[in-house]
Amino acid sequence: MKDVFPKGSAWIDNKIVKLSEAKISILDWGFLRSDATYDVVHVWKGRFFQLDNHIDRFFNSTIKLKMPCSISRNKIKKILAQCVKESGLENSYVEMIQTRGISPNFERDPRKATPKFMAFAVPFGWILKPEDFENGLDVFLTDIKRIPPSSVDPKIKNYHWIDLVTGMLNAYEKGHHTAILLDENNNVSEGPGFNIFSVNDDGIVTPDHGVLEGITRQTVIKLAEELKIKIYEKPITIEMLKLSNELFATSTAGGVMPITKINGKNVSNGKVGNYTRKIHKLYWDKHFDPLWSVSIKEIL
Repeated sequence: MKDVFPKGSAWIDNKIVKLSEAKISILDWGFLRSDATYDVVHVWKGRFFQLDNHIDRFFNSTIKLKMPCSISRNKIKKILAQCVKESGLENSYVEMIQTRGISPNFERDPRKATPKFMAFAVPFGWILKPEDFENGLDVFLTDIKRIPPSSVDPKIKNYHWIDLVTGMLNAYEKGHHTAILLDENNNVSEGPGFNIFSVNDDGIVTPDHGVLEGITRQTVIKLAEELKIKIYEKPITIEMLKLSNELFATSTAGGVMPITKINGKNVSNGKVGNYTRKIHKLYWDKHFDPLWSVSIKEIL
């Protein structure tokens, strides 16, 4: 199984186990119905980045799904830190998950299920690797529409990814790195695991509708304000996207990532822009600021 599972460790059923031993029942609502929520925080050079904000969102998501997390904030922090410590990873992608759990006798009433919390740590993953930063991402603007927020609230981090996965497959089939999906109004929404930012002559714009309010997205909004760059949350049309002076994506899996091509055609001059560079640098600088990050040793 060593060829299947990456280096890492997991916490499940009140103990730390190998990734290959972290299992849930086939009858868990999380597996059968995607009835679960999760959040992902990363560790860089032994420090969690924006940990409290990730836990805040996780708690809010469990409440909105009517399955409040019964584990305390401090215990969750220790569980996540233990996963990283046991994995031996200095840079890590750390996920906390809560499923609806199992209903007794396979009853169809979700209220009768007992929620199940679990977590794991694996090596840090990149949507865009650092060595590819100057080339940037080539995204495919797919005609797949994002699940509308009237159906599934995107502010709740969820596993309803069929639309995103379909968009990714479309992008791969056409030779692109990843995809951007549109919303029900034919405006830009988001990509598989990342938010979108467009730079124009007025400043920076990010969609205000139908998207996950990513922690990295919120971080970039704060960083832009610190850099005194005007930033707006409002709809981005397809035309606005294609006419961007700069374009970048944000995600826990890679931070601030330039998008230099759409459907194989250059965004502006096809180079990484100045705003993208400034925000990217400040983002990584903040990883060593105690106001933004905390070491694993402090938690344990």
